[in-house]
Amino acid sequence: MTEMVYGAVPAQTGDPVLPRWWRTIDRWTLSCILTLFAIGLLLGFAASPPLAAENGLPPFHYVTRQAAFGGLALLCLLLTSMMSPQLVRRLAVLGFAISFLALALLPFLGTDFGKGAVRWYSLGFASIQPSEFLKPGFVVVAAWFMAASQDVGGPPGKSLSFALALIIVTLLAVQPDFGQAALILFAWGVVYFVAGAPMLLLMILAGLAVFAGSVAYSNSEHFARRIDGFLNPEVDPTTQLGYATNAIREGGFFGVGVGEGRVKWSLPDAHTDFIIAVAAEEYGLVLVLTIIALYAVIVVRSLVRLMRERDTFIRLAGTGLVCLFAVQAMINMGVAVRLLPAKGMTLPFVSYGGSSLIAGGIAVGMLLAFTRTRPQGEIGDILGRGGR
Repeated sequence: MTEMVYGAVPAQTGDPVLPRWWRTIDRWTLSCILTLFAIGLLLGFAASPPLAAENGLPPFHYVTRQAAFGGLALLCLLLTSMMSPQLVRRLAVLGFAISFLALALLPFLGTDFGKGAVRWYSLGFASIQPSEFLKPGFVVVAAWFMAASQDVGGPPGKSLSFALALIIVTLLAVQPDFGQAALILFAWGVVYFVAGAPMLLLMILAGLAVFAGSVAYSNSEHFARRIDGFLNPEVDPTTQLGYATNAIREGGFFGVGVGEGRVKWSLPDAHTDFIIAVAAEEYGLVLVLTIIALYAVIVVRSLVRLMRERDTFIRLAGTGLVCLFAVQAMINMGVAVRLLPAKGMTLPFVSYGGSSLIAGGIAVGMLLAFTRTRPQGEIGDILGRGGR
């Protein structure tokens, strides 16, 4: 308990892998991730039986699959968190290259599962969404490019990473998947900002993003329908947003009771995109605030540790990953309470989904690897010595 409060003890050279990992890992963040996954399983018992009954499957079919995918995700998280930052970077580059190729081939080999957007590869027993695996890989690659650009004679990393981001956004817009495209641009903007981007340039890029959104609104019926639904002051009670809003209102502070919620019988995506509505209806505001607090602890602790990091690449990559993690959670919950337009985006480690769970495990494993305590001087000490 003392180490969880005051921080992990730096590892000694020659320590075995597991003891060194346990002493250097951020155990508060790891505990919060495990708690979120446990909450996801708990909510899965409530949200998935109606969908299983509709598809003629055993009542807890999707809970079993979530446990299996979650177990694989946690294994990926633990293994990745034990790696050195250099090994994480190499594997992230390899994973990014594979995911990028898979994303480019989606229009030819992918499927839409009747949802109108070609985002998945069907494996028969499961499906894979390449964009979920692409995001953490892209963050690490962009951070690597920008860190390298700060070296004397380094490559034009900022320009290269921006060009790469534009290519990915174009591929995602073709699907169409404007939500993931926005996340890619956001992640790049965060890394660029931490790397020292001029505010004027960031404002110009934000203006270009708004212009691109206007073009998408004018040319994409799918995009326009969601924006119009968000701007409409009247919520249709027979839509997903209507059901979710009513469920949150009915839940109150302490919920209607375990298993007593009705929204799961009306929402087709109650176990994925709108899982927070199930939590709010059955367990009330208490559980929702607990979930928000868990995400907040992960984000704040990670950023505090990264602020003390002296390695530019680790600081950039870690900040990009934790901000990507945070904004995805914010978007999911923001849609459920109608603060944001509808977007099919999962709640990390809580929603059902194989690709999102495993990719999330890899991403948080990278983050834990970057925020592990390493024998190094504090960045403030280094800056202090430089000023003497």
